[in-house]
Amino acid sequence: MSQADSVAIELRLLMEAIYLKYSYDFRDYSGASQKRRVLHALHQLACASIAELQARVLDDADTFMQLLQYLTIPTSEMFRDPSYFAALREQVAPHLRTYASLKIWIAGCSTGEEIYSMAILLKEEGLLERSIIYATDINPVSLERARKGVFALERMRAYTANYQMAGGHAAFSDYYTAAYGGALFERSLVENVIFADHSLATDSVFSETHLISCRNVLIYFNRALQDRALGLFHESLCHRGFLGLGSKESLDFSAHAGGFEPLVKAERLFRKVAA
Repeated sequence: MSQADSVAIELRLLMEAIYLKYSYDFRDYSGASQKRRVLHALHQLACASIAELQARVLDDADTFMQLLQYLTIPTSEMFRDPSYFAALREQVAPHLRTYASLKIWIAGCSTGEEIYSMAILLKEEGLLERSIIYATDINPVSLERARKGVFALERMRAYTANYQMAGGHAAFSDYYTAAYGGALFERSLVENVIFADHSLATDSVFSETHLISCRNVLIYFNRALQDRALGLFHESLCHRGFLGLGSKESLDFSAHAGGFEPLVKAERLFRKVAA
């Protein structure tokens, strides 16, 4: 048996152990990404092997929580892919205005950059006060950071540029103040945000929604888990609801491709097909 085969077996055993012990299901995550993150964690947690890491994870919940930070490494920025948010503003917001109230789901919200970006866009389009935003993730540490709404000051210049390219209507600095060594965003932006632990691998739909934004999450799933997540989104969306995916994600080979039609294909914006 090759070393690569041995590593693959150890990874599978580790993910099975995590699922059985903690009910976090990483078994259908992309193998290459999973391997890269676990091997990085080995070095950071001073483990000589995946088997040693597994033993520590099973024996100590704190070690598992440390490993979870590597398995769900948050990589995001505000108004990431500005043209996506410009398309939301131009192509989706006019439809959302036709509803008396809105429910929006940001799946895999990580540390909150997408939440605040969406809230700012909704505010500028006159939709925030009538919206409930469900912000979900499997990582409680990331969710807590998202709740606090404090981001590095040195990132504000890049975020401002993104915001302007996304069609922002105001000065981006109006939405935050320098505090706690970072940029603290207005609490009014998240007054109607419900932060919740939710796994696309194991949990079910919790509400009917009008817009779902799940960007750069599906790329870490294998095909079966991608289909499960897309099935949840299709079930959750209301009649003719909207779905936004990441720039490298597609519906083309999904079992649920027929349930959606492109709205702005270049920006991975789709609309649920009428029943």
